Amino acid sequence: MSLIYRALVTVMSWLALLARSQASKDAEILALRHEVAVLRRTNPKPRLSWPDRAVLAALARILPKRLRERRIVTPGTLLHWHKRLVARKWTQPKAPGRPPIGEDLVALIVRLASENRRWGVVRIQCELRRSGHRVAASTIRKILRALRIGRPALCHDSWRTFLRVYADALIATDF
Repeated sequence: MSLIYRALVTVMSWLALLARSQASKDAEILALRHEVAVLRRTNPKPRLSWPDRAVLAALARILPKRLRERRIVTPGTLLHWHKRLVARKWTQPKAPGRPPIGEDLVALIVRLASENRRWGVVRIQCELRRSGHRVAASTIRKILRALRIGRPALCHDSWRTFLRVYADALIATDF
């Protein structure tokens, strides 16, 4: 039974071969010859060079769809090669991060923080923005921490003085 089945399948494939165009047959022969050449020069696993890939990719476009799937280079492999080629050609080098702050701007931040001990990071940021520099508060904080400039001085004495004067005024008006 299997012999009859194989004979029938072979006859049907011959009939299908007769129905194909001559260009399709030529493309398949070229692809098969190139695959055989690649397989002859390799050991167990074929390693394709770039010229081999280019030839096989060009011939795969000519082959009929059902024949493309039976080659050593599948359509998925062709797509993978194309994606890698495009990714290598069109990618831009990525910058390592935000651009660094200039030394003159760092010096200005340090000067503002040291001359105005009661100013916080947000106040320094506002003053820089008024002078035309856009710097994030977190960047100012990192710069001040790196240079070991402490937090702004709290003005407890002035608050106590205000409360004392206010309490004295209340007591004076009450009597």
